[in-house]
Amino acid sequence: MKRLLYTAWLIPLLAAATAAQAISTTAPKTVKASYTASMNGMTIGTISEQFEADGGNYRIVSETRPMGLATFLQRQPLKFLSTGELTRDGLRPLHFEARRNAADPPQVSADFDWSQGQILMKYNGKAEAVPITGAAQDRLSIMYQFMFVPQPEKTRQFDFWMTNGRKFDQYRYRVTPDVELDTPLGRLKTLHLVKQREPGSGHAEVWLSTQHQYVPVKVMIIEKDGMRFEQIIQTLELRD
Repeated sequence: MKRLLYTAWLIPLLAAATAAQAISTTAPKTVKASYTASMNGMTIGTISEQFEADGGNYRIVSETRPMGLATFLQRQPLKFLSTGELTRDGLRPLHFEARRNAADPPQVSADFDWSQGQILMKYNGKAEAVPITGAAQDRLSIMYQFMFVPQPEKTRQFDFWMTNGRKFDQYRYRVTPDVELDTPLGRLKTLHLVKQREPGSGHAEVWLSTQHQYVPVKVMIIEKDGMRFEQIIQTLELRD
């Protein structure tokens, strides 16, 4: 069950803008979204997220609440936070964390020191500093970075670096435009991203709604042991 609750933030999502691209000026100031999470077709929780941009800064909060049989093993919600700056290349994270109880220290965290060019990750009582590579993102900021990428549908492949507070790795996704998807919001035209697998790795796919500023509307992960996880949009609100 611990793996179920951590799946959403252990799997890399989406892609970062490159330094050569100019920031999009049409991105919303506020995004509120809710999702259902399922394992092998069984609903195991709900996810609520809120993105807010204020001046030159941003804040993202995501909360996963277990439900059904999952509550017997984990009753407390899992909360993620990402804060940082808005730059010409989109989101530049400064701090990321995940915790179950506001009174306790985060289970994992990552602090970005851009001036020194390193990320300090803390988890399981350990601390590790790694060099920043490229336009690095964290597990939450990466999901909203596409709102700031001009015409992402013209790109056929994205390579990016991301941390979830435990590791900092490079990922590659193949991009297919104009893929239609049935959702609780209706039939949507999406940008479909498929993770390029390495030997021994799991499978991941992401659908971004081109009608809603490239907000993710579905995520599917198949782990090495065959466990299938899905995250599907239920409600979505965007405000300028």
